[in-house]
Amino acid sequence: MKLTVLDQSVAMAGRGQDESIRQTLALAIEAERLGYSRFWVSEHHAHPSIVGTAPEVLMAAIATQTRSIRIGSAGVMLPHYAALKVAEQFRVLDALAPGRIDLGVGRAPGSDGKTAQLLNPDRYASENFPQQVMELQAWVKGQPLPAGHPGHGVFAYPQSSTSPDVWMLGSSDYGAQLAAHLGLPYAFAWFITDGQGADQAMQIYRETFRPSAGLERPKATLCVWALAADTDEEAWHLFKSRARWRMDRNLGRIGPMLPPEQADRDYSPAEQMALQSLKANAFVGSAKTVAEKLRAVATRLELDELAVITWTYDPKAQTHSYALLAQEFNLKPSIFSGA
Repeated sequence: MKLTVLDQSVAMAGRGQDESIRQTLALAIEAERLGYSRFWVSEHHAHPSIVGTAPEVLMAAIATQTRSIRIGSAGVMLPHYAALKVAEQFRVLDALAPGRIDLGVGRAPGSDGKTAQLLNPDRYASENFPQQVMELQAWVKGQPLPAGHPGHGVFAYPQSSTSPDVWMLGSSDYGAQLAAHLGLPYAFAWFITDGQGADQAMQIYRETFRPSAGLERPKATLCVWALAADTDEEAWHLFKSRARWRMDRNLGRIGPMLPPEQADRDYSPAEQMALQSLKANAFVGSAKTVAEKLRAVATRLELDELAVITWTYDPKAQTHSYALLAQEFNLKPSIFSGA
């Protein structure tokens, strides 16, 4: 089975946010060496915990430091932008890393309502999302828009023999339906819903998929939050940072991730129940434990690729988690180790 890395450049208490961006770059280089198929980065705005605001910029840096791994956005929040400009950015990225660029797009704001309006004053921009995706597809692939369209005769440059692959991202049936209608590959954000809705979204996607010029049959993945360590005990210790963040977020307290040694606090009875539910559904433990859970999900949903997102306070623990999973899944190390 193929594995992908999704990294969100998480802010850490006591460290500069710029370190989080540089750690994402370092992790991408290591992911390539370990044999991961793709490295995706996310887009969030005005978020005290997740500081990856410009995936296209970060992808450019990764492109210059890698040679074989596919690089992608998970994703660009398209309603904030003009589809033509996004197409131009990703055509440039494809020129830097020919045939290695994934353009994952989403409809969600990746921010709060106020910030979303600052990025695009049009409150109804998301209603044009399907049209934007179709325009983006044409411009990315160098295909002319139909006569009568305002963009007829306009092309996104630079052109070349390769082009980015457009992916539809989602955490509900909406993305699954649109991906199927347009014949696009689809990625479900399991880590956002804790798996809720994944089976139904995948079923809808496969049953309603319409072949397109770029994709003859359904192609799907899902992204899960997972953490592996040398032992189950160590993994659950590291998980304390993530657990504290989730419990605080539920109360509207969003901030940088704490080290596990500082993550414990007194939880209310309701929080204790929520925490137990979180732990019961978590992909956390030794490499063997986590791999068994990942394989079970992949088998049930008939997937041959999964994307893994991992938060740890210590960058070394994060990298080690990915290394353990690479070994457990017998990924083939890349002959490249950076540019």
